Amino acid sequence: MADTNASTAVKKIATRESYGNALKELAEEFPDLVVLDADLAAATKTSVFRKAYPDRHIDCGIAESNMMGVAAGLSLVGKIPFVSSFAMFAAGRAFEQVRNSIGYPHLNVKIGATHAGITVGEDGATHQCNEDIALMRTIPGMVVMCPADDVEAKAAVRAALEYEGPVYIRFGRAAVPVINDRPDYKFEIGKGSVVREGTDVTIVATGICVDSALGAAKKLAGEGISAEVVSICTIKPLDEEVIVNSARKTGKVVTVEEHSVIGGLGSAVCDCLCAKLPTPVKKLGMQDVFGESGSAAALVQKYGLDAEGVYASVKEFL
Repeated sequence: MADTNASTAVKKIATRESYGNALKELAEEFPDLVVLDADLAAATKTSVFRKAYPDRHIDCGIAESNMMGVAAGLSLVGKIPFVSSFAMFAAGRAFEQVRNSIGYPHLNVKIGATHAGITVGEDGATHQCNEDIALMRTIPGMVVMCPADDVEAKAAVRAALEYEGPVYIRFGRAAVPVINDRPDYKFEIGKGSVVREGTDVTIVATGICVDSALGAAKKLAGEGISAEVVSICTIKPLDEEVIVNSARKTGKVVTVEEHSVIGGLGSAVCDCLCAKLPTPVKKLGMQDVFGESGSAAALVQKYGLDAEGVYASVKEFL
């Protein structure tokens, strides 16, 4: 007899894999696309692009700040550079060059930052960048995106290439469930979406936490609590309309992110609601602490960002 569970197996893909695959798939359509990396192509998965288009891939070595300057120059001669490194180095180490050489002149440079957040896992606190969204949000004119899965990651790469101006996209190391694999899925920079309707509380999530929010909502439904889940890929510019409309309907908001609660999605949502519709908000994420070494799953559980943790926090808030 056939295994009935086989068809229900959840497909998991790391968004860094999606990034590498998307660059390769879009190379012919965007002939001006060039990819830069800082000696991490095997990890960031730009090696997929390099194998197919070696003459359009530049390894800048372990010199991330210099790499941002090279990308700025390439953009000024008509190329569309996608710059790649770990989030800790792309947003952290190279911040001044990103701000002054890319952000200030509003150049057409795209930053693909992988290995963000605590799901970097065993690499530990030094490599678990939980501050990158906050840093990039502060740069005027910078688009900041954090895709939830393989489908959204690929859509974000395409959208970045079609957009004129600086873009920062955050990708993860660990394999995550594919949740947007549906015919009606549509992606647009600056647009969020209600992925589950509800009336009692709104859970606004980004990145890997969208799956956690959906799991929490399902568990809450079993107890008669109707949770609405809003998926936000573009943290800047934020879809204020979808946030305000949902908050007006439910009256309470919980934000969930694999990032510090200072300056990330939670702060962006609070900035929006305090100006447009003052609403009680609870921010879930890294609570002003560094990460630590451990498996991705163990860390997500410890810091309350899995479905069970989100469920417990929402229950406590209501």
